Amino acid sequence: MRNSKITWSIVAGTGLALVAGVGVAIAVNRGPAEPAAAPAAPSASAVPTVSAPSAPPAPSPGADIKGPLDLVLIGVDTRLSIPGYEPHADTIMLLHVEADLESAYLYSLPRDLRVQMPAYKKSGFRGGKYKITEAMSRGSRIPGSKKKSVEQGYELLTKSLSAYTGIKTFHAGAILNFRGLDKLVDKLGGIDVVVDQKVKSRHRRPDGTMRTQSGSDYSGPQATYLPGNRHLIGWQALDYARQRYGLPNGDYDRQRHHRQLVEAILTKAMAQGMEDPSKLGGLINALGEALVYVGGRTPFEYAYALRNLTAQDITTVSLPGGGVGSGGGYLGEQLKAEGKGFLKALSQGTHVAYLKAHPKLVDK
Repeated sequence: MRNSKITWSIVAGTGLALVAGVGVAIAVNRGPAEPAAAPAAPSASAVPTVSAPSAPPAPSPGADIKGPLDLVLIGVDTRLSIPGYEPHADTIMLLHVEADLESAYLYSLPRDLRVQMPAYKKSGFRGGKYKITEAMSRGSRIPGSKKKSVEQGYELLTKSLSAYTGIKTFHAGAILNFRGLDKLVDKLGGIDVVVDQKVKSRHRRPDGTMRTQSGSDYSGPQATYLPGNRHLIGWQALDYARQRYGLPNGDYDRQRHHRQLVEAILTKAMAQGMEDPSKLGGLINALGEALVYVGGRTPFEYAYALRNLTAQDITTVSLPGGGVGSGGGYLGEQLKAEGKGFLKALSQGTHVAYLKAHPKLVDK
């Protein structure tokens, strides 16, 4: 059995009107348990006795978690500690783990995807058709209070996702703002990414400083990420994840880059061979208020349950879509029939066969 035990969280990137994010599984290795001390040898005068059988060791936390699992990975656009903060789900990545907990599928939904949201009494929301990014904000409102509830927002988001995808239960979720991505990447010593197309930064100069902004325009030299094997440090990973303007397929290319970063971060974490699970706790603590975890089980329990899942076991999937409008105005995005078909197949457990019949959906 492989030693890799993984848990997952969100790493998200954001900036001004351009927001990006990635979800990531953080791999940790745990060494074998220390052997129990050998019993003392009996003295010559000892009277032989029959010992009661020792109790079996308690199962590891998370050993009872069964698949399949559906997990939600969310990137948000501002600090979670800001008073009155109203969260938006600017990046939504979904991870489906198979029943054997040894393989998974990672896919994204456009932030502007138009979906029918159910009424939500806790926030006074009456329901309606909106962009999926708005679900968290509309659900987070507490009537009669300026405070916002991220947990409520998550609940309305997952209800909306269930209605759209047909997936009845999302078992857990993690929400992280942009500061989590550069922190995590730098803590790993940078990551290695295969850049698949030329990406020019709208926001950063080559030295990492911010370009001059005037209104919605930027000026000055641009950081550029050329195709090939590239080593990215924190600010570069965040910057690369944010870019959509100038890409042939806009946000859909950006979503694919997010999934590439997921694999790169997971691969780097596993390659470091962390043997002490407490290191995972230290990493999560380092993210501080940038991270909100939602779920009945802890990340450490999922770490044990997903101990045999590696980056190579995760298939990343692109769901094609396009813009929709009315009267010449932009309303949002909708998935094309092929993308909707994958979601239907996933909810019915026929996604493996569906992807074999639609191989272009699988990221190369």
